[in-house]
Amino acid sequence: MVSVSTLLSLALATLIIAAMPIVLYRKLRPRFAIVPREAILGIAVFALFAMVIERALHGFMLGNPATSAWLAYPAIFVIYGAIAAGLCEEVGRFLAMKWLISREPAALDRHGPGLGYGIGHGGAEAWIVGVLVQVQWIVYAVLANRGTLDSHFESAPLEAVARIHWVLMTLSPVSAGIFLVERVSAFVLQLGFSTLMWLMLRKRSRHALGVLIATHALAGLPAALFQAGLLPLIVADAVYLVLGVIVAVALVRYYRRAAATGA
Repeated sequence: MVSVSTLLSLALATLIIAAMPIVLYRKLRPRFAIVPREAILGIAVFALFAMVIERALHGFMLGNPATSAWLAYPAIFVIYGAIAAGLCEEVGRFLAMKWLISREPAALDRHGPGLGYGIGHGGAEAWIVGVLVQVQWIVYAVLANRGTLDSHFESAPLEAVARIHWVLMTLSPVSAGIFLVERVSAFVLQLGFSTLMWLMLRKRSRHALGVLIATHALAGLPAALFQAGLLPLIVADAVYLVLGVIVAVALVRYYRRAAATGA
């Protein structure tokens, strides 16, 4: 059984994450002249580069006997995981923003495109990785409380069903709070990556792609260390909470100055 307080906590956290990019887009769109194309491009790039290309890369690397043997070493796995995420997402972000510039060179005079793209990219991650997955577990919890969960998985392997029950047993209001911290921090970091990339492109920097790949890889280290079993989840989440707060404060100050100058 999953308690009512846990279900309510999970539902509330999921609703907050679902609303976050939508509310932010609607609030900031008129102030920074954000156009729908920028956010839609961010959504498309995350879906393609993070959910298709990056996953295909992981499938190849883990399915290849030669590379999977190397990835069995925790240190190599951590380095690979961090670099792969940074490489795939930042190449997509770079290509998307260069395409925006080619379509509208005058966009470089505005801060809005980077912000709009970031809301789309980060919002897609919040929905695909956060909201949709969490809704699935809420549905499983409701079915378990009704005693009908097992009947919905009659054809599934027993190990898979047992794992679902185990995860449901670990759910609590605390886990809902952890989910909220993880998804909000990830969204803020995506806004930060997009803002930094757009800022460097506005300055005609030749190092924008390299800097963002390195920055993204470094930001992904705590998650990669956790996946490798080298860092407790609570520590990784604490790191992302601190990073999220720092980046959020920096973004608020940056865009306040941008709004004041009318850019």
